[in-house]
Amino acid sequence: MRFLRTDNDVAALLMRLALGVVFVAHGAQKVLGWWGGFGAGATIQGFSKMGMPPVLTILVMAAELGGGLLLIIGFLTRLAAFGIGCVMLGAIVLVHSKVGFFMNWMGNQKGEGFEYHLLALGLAIALLIKGGGALSVDGALAGQDSGAPYR
Repeated sequence: MRFLRTDNDVAALLMRLALGVVFVAHGAQKVLGWWGGFGAGATIQGFSKMGMPPVLTILVMAAELGGGLLLIIGFLTRLAAFGIGCVMLGAIVLVHSKVGFFMNWMGNQKGEGFEYHLLALGLAIALLIKGGGALSVDGALAGQDSGAPYR
């Protein structure tokens, strides 16, 4: 149960909700084709063109959609954060660091920089350290005192 242990930290709650919502959206684009995405088949093909094996692409999609959902409810928070952190580290090293730091706000770069990915990686690392925080399934399963004051 140490893996699930957390406290009633509201900051961790806010971090996991923000990161979870963002990754559910990105995962749903890749897996389901929602919100302008192309769906799983096209995502696998697109990532293959960048040299990524299909099994790794499936793990990325699972980390984004599944990890995002887990973060929202605060279940297996550290595992979900680890998966998302690995995806973001891979995105920084393998793709976005070649473009530079900044996102392509003005449309004058050959891709997106890694600033977004660095923020997401930082949140994932913080959740690895803190756990799910307030109102998490992890806390309930670990026997966290539900009457403890929020911090």
